[in-house]
Amino acid sequence: MISGIWNRLCGSATVAFHLRGQRDVPYWARPRVEALRDHRVRRTVAYAARNVPYYREWFSSQKADPRDIRSAADLKHLPVLDRELVRSQPRLFLAETSQARGGLSFLTSGSTGVPLEIFHDRRSLLANIAFGERERDPVNRACGKFRPKELYVGYESSTFKKVIAFYQESVLLPVRPQRRFVSLQEPIENVAALNNTERPDVLVGYGGWLDLFFRTVAARGIEIHRPKMVMYMGEALPHGGRAFIEQNFGIPVLSRYNAVESFKIGFFCEHRTGFHLHEDLCHVRIVSPDGMDAFPGGQGEVVLSNLVNRATVLLNYPLGDMASLSTEGCACGRTFRLLSELEGRVEDIVALPGGRSVHPRTIWEVLKADPDLLQYQLIQHETLRFELRLSTADEPAYQRVRGRALPRLQGILGPGAVIESKYEGGIAPRPAGKFRAVQSRIGLRAENSGT
Repeated sequence: MISGIWNRLCGSATVAFHLRGQRDVPYWARPRVEALRDHRVRRTVAYAARNVPYYREWFSSQKADPRDIRSAADLKHLPVLDRELVRSQPRLFLAETSQARGGLSFLTSGSTGVPLEIFHDRRSLLANIAFGERERDPVNRACGKFRPKELYVGYESSTFKKVIAFYQESVLLPVRPQRRFVSLQEPIENVAALNNTERPDVLVGYGGWLDLFFRTVAARGIEIHRPKMVMYMGEALPHGGRAFIEQNFGIPVLSRYNAVESFKIGFFCEHRTGFHLHEDLCHVRIVSPDGMDAFPGGQGEVVLSNLVNRATVLLNYPLGDMASLSTEGCACGRTFRLLSELEGRVEDIVALPGGRSVHPRTIWEVLKADPDLLQYQLIQHETLRFELRLSTADEPAYQRVRGRALPRLQGILGPGAVIESKYEGGIAPRPAGKFRAVQSRIGLRAENSGT
């Protein structure tokens, strides 16, 4: 008991140490922002060169001096990471230090069908509470209160819930968020009813689910309490989703850009100019197909370097999202760089009879931790006809995965669902290069919107 209280006191001290002035950091003058960013770049590169197998070997083989990496601009001299290498050999990127050994393990969402294990050290996780003040500030202002009431729609084993559980064990927080969690598997009518009962200030969920929720509410004429704000995370809103919600319901829609690889990347400005990047916590490059930095305002792939995590260290890691950096400032007064709205991670939602729907993260929850599974894809060909493609090392592994997965998927999709499973040696992306672990081919939006 004493050790538990002592650990929570130490955790609280870590949060308090980082908390002071966090709301002001986005408004700092550019030279001050860049100085802190570059300081963290130098520390992170030096740490990686000493303690992370991949970088230790790279600097040695290249006969390069990590001290030559002086600023964020110098990160382009380091290699852009191969995502498959990071996925298949995660220990290459895990620091050999006591900080890393005590870290927490998380799995990426598997939007590529191939989950990736990332470790975060405990100190950076605790500091993340303090860094969150930057993102909470515009929400609190819009809601007119210090503790807005949230209704959060997610899944039980999400990264978010694991982080919250860690905070509850590790910190003596004097004020906790007013948050009600509801499962993604709940029918939309049930969520609407709970929303009317709870009357939250903020409705939070995945972009695709929120788009479906409000389109269904509009099409069916369901009366709902209108929150002061809608917040989407984890995936982009489908095109037109923000305009539909704001114009038809009068609710402002904001977002936060985060990933398991870096918990703080950016937050959407209330002035609708884009995502303000947490430049001192995570450096973002926009890289064109030729591997060079995109020209100012040009679109390319988001490549990030986490500057605070001391467990899994990723420098120049491609996320798979497409975006561009703005060349203009923002009227809000923040000086952090602006990233455009993202293109990527828009996921198909499975429509079922009776107005039921299943979000891709629910499918991922079933399959993500299977030790024999390399990659998966669930394709909905007709309302109740599905194809489950499983990539495993060999046929016996496929049979094991199949035996574990099919009963659970049947329970989610319903007893009338026909699921045909197939053994795959490897699952190729679509011609456009976008891979969807869950793919619906039955025109979901038209079916649910009545158009």
